[in-house]
Amino acid sequence: MSPSLPLELLYDSPAAAPSKLMASLEQLYGGGLGFAGPTVYTNFVASLDGSVALPEIPQSNKLIGGGSEADRFVMGLLRALADVVVVGSGTLRGSPTGTWSPSRPHPDSASLYAELRRLREQPERPEVAILTGSGAIDVRHPALAGRAVILTSTTGASRLRDRVPKAAEVTPLASDAEIDPSVVLRALRERGHRLILFEAGPHTFGRFAAAGLIDELFLTVSPLLTGGSAATRLSLVEGVDPGPDALVRGELLSLRRAEDHLFLRYGLRSVPFTGPAHR
Repeated sequence: MSPSLPLELLYDSPAAAPSKLMASLEQLYGGGLGFAGPTVYTNFVASLDGSVALPEIPQSNKLIGGGSEADRFVMGLLRALADVVVVGSGTLRGSPTGTWSPSRPHPDSASLYAELRRLREQPERPEVAILTGSGAIDVRHPALAGRAVILTSTTGASRLRDRVPKAAEVTPLASDAEIDPSVVLRALRERGHRLILFEAGPHTFGRFAAAGLIDELFLTVSPLLTGGSAATRLSLVEGVDPGPDALVRGELLSLRRAEDHLFLRYGLRSVPFTGPAHR
């Protein structure tokens, strides 16, 4: 077993939902993992100074992840539990060979992930949902060759129809390219998806979190300092102006450790704005 696995459990909420994992996966994860009901959750890795992406560096999330096998294991595990993995057009473009399958980040656990999905009576791999208001995506991308749905506008649908592989569906959700996050979530629920994993970038995550639609955040903190400025790096939330309508509070649900990486799980909820504190 790798020195970075199993993860070391430092804290688990007393109110944690019952585990949905087999004993073999619980051993690697350092305990159980489950969801109380239909849940929208997301997974990011961030540097010590808050960077989640360096746009000028291809696939910079791997650099920020610092080569952590435990981070790749958790990524695969969260995909293995999901009914659907949601990505945006920018994430699709930045991962030209990505398929968002559970086994891709951690091949050594492929059989365990597959067994988990079989026991949960899920398809072999989660569906991939691609968000693109404009429809400007590469229709030759390998993610479209499997179970995939493209959530787009009427204009985007016109642009994509008859061009995508037969395995992919094109679903228009709005006439405008800026699709309401609640409409996206409703469409995914109507497809029967209970556990929805968001692997879209910080702009899309910011819009959905500000709308109160992200229930949980899994955040790996990497022991790296990337430096840079707002022009050369992206933080966890981008494109959302701070203010009373965009405040979200996290409740710590679990904390794990693998070597110098920390693995945090937060429940998210919108909170009212109460004004500046007096000191």
